[in-house]
Amino acid sequence: MDVAGFGLTLTPVEPALRGNVVDRFRRVGLDGVLADLDRVGSWVDLPEPDCDRAIRWDDRDVDTPRWYPQGVEVDVHADVAGTERPVVLTSWYGHGALGHALLGSRLSVIDPDPDAPRYGHVLLAQVVRLLGLTFLQPVRVHAGGIVRYGDHLYVAASSGGLRVFRLSDIARPVGAWRARGHRHVLPQHTAYRAVTAETVRPMVYSFVSLQRGADGDHLVAGEYGRTGTGKHRLVRYALDRSTGLLATRPDGQADPVQVIDSGIPRMQGVAVDGEHWTISASAGEGNAGDLWTGRPGAFVRRRGVLPTGPEDLALEAGGRRVWTLTEWPSRRWVVPVRPQR
Repeated sequence: MDVAGFGLTLTPVEPALRGNVVDRFRRVGLDGVLADLDRVGSWVDLPEPDCDRAIRWDDRDVDTPRWYPQGVEVDVHADVAGTERPVVLTSWYGHGALGHALLGSRLSVIDPDPDAPRYGHVLLAQVVRLLGLTFLQPVRVHAGGIVRYGDHLYVAASSGGLRVFRLSDIARPVGAWRARGHRHVLPQHTAYRAVTAETVRPMVYSFVSLQRGADGDHLVAGEYGRTGTGKHRLVRYALDRSTGLLATRPDGQADPVQVIDSGIPRMQGVAVDGEHWTISASAGEGNAGDLWTGRPGAFVRRRGVLPTGPEDLALEAGGRRVWTLTEWPSRRWVVPVRPQR
């Protein structure tokens, strides 16, 4: 397909505007969250054949109808002392009309301790100016997928494109401002607004993933669509290793290097290991999810090997496993999946 119709335009936040708000808080970064995790999950066994032991949220997060988990990322984080530790990140969106308006979106930071996984929530926020006042408000996006690339965190924003945050900007509110019940807040750094040609059906950025390669790294985005909707496209954008942002033209627009029109109906996430692709697909509440593996145009279906409600995918370092997570209340897990070749 013609890649020119799937542009993303950089829309940076004015630094002075951000500083006017963020400087009110104590910036702690990802290290600060990992040192202040206030919730404890557990490890559970799942019956699905491809799943390893999964992380279960605590009872408040397993059952809540207000927040739905969506995106997942798995990485190795080095703290200020250079000590490396695994970390899992997930995204959630406020469910329902009131949840969208009042709650917005959040990030969870998980320490997957083999005895008892611990985690904490971080509110995603953006700086706005209204009637001469500058303040933070929740980021109101579906957050269907996330990618960490260095210090940058990319969040899928559906038809709006992508939101971008810097993990080093995570702050601990002081005084009366309490991040709407969260211990930490992460202000938006920049965004990419979707710009679609008139001849192209607008792209929905439902999920994102990272494809690393010797010749360069790419951000892979895809869209969710039911059978018969035609919304099954995947797009690849080049990443600039020097900035951690998308490679753009002089006018600030990023064009994909590839558009793939042979995705899977109801796909929820993708993980790319070299030339090998893995895609998760849901089948409705109460029904087990599917994994599709292979290459675009030649995927093989593994039916019912995921728990009900699978969402985003993330590739573990070294390609040993992929991870997913599930969204339905009372059936929410963060799940390592043994890859199939």
